[in-house]
Amino acid sequence: MGMVLPVSACAAGAGPAVEQATGRFYAAVAAGQGAAACALLTDAAARSLPEPCATSILDVGLRGGPAEEVAVWGSEAQVRLRGDTVFLHRGADGWRVRGAGCRPGGERPYDCEVSG
Repeated sequence: MGMVLPVSACAAGAGPAVEQATGRFYAAVAAGQGAAACALLTDAAARSLPEPCATSILDVGLRGGPAEEVAVWGSEAQVRLRGDTVFLHRGADGWRVRGAGCRPGGERPYDCEVSG
């Protein structure tokens, strides 16, 4: 069962939308729908992959899973899954993945397979 931890009162309603965006992204990856997965990335995250994005996103080896923790602060969010940590950004077109395949770097920032 996912646990939603809103960071601020204004972000409290964003948790489900963030979780849904993350779920759509990983469903596309799991179904082998690279173009659909790439459409859910920020432009910078899509550019961080070798071209074509639709092929390379499937080769990264992303592992999803149920959301264990969701944190939202303004237009940024982090979703911790059983097999991954994902970062999202909310723009004019909704929540999009800006980092996936992320692992904590100790004292350093997360190291992400897809980042932008």
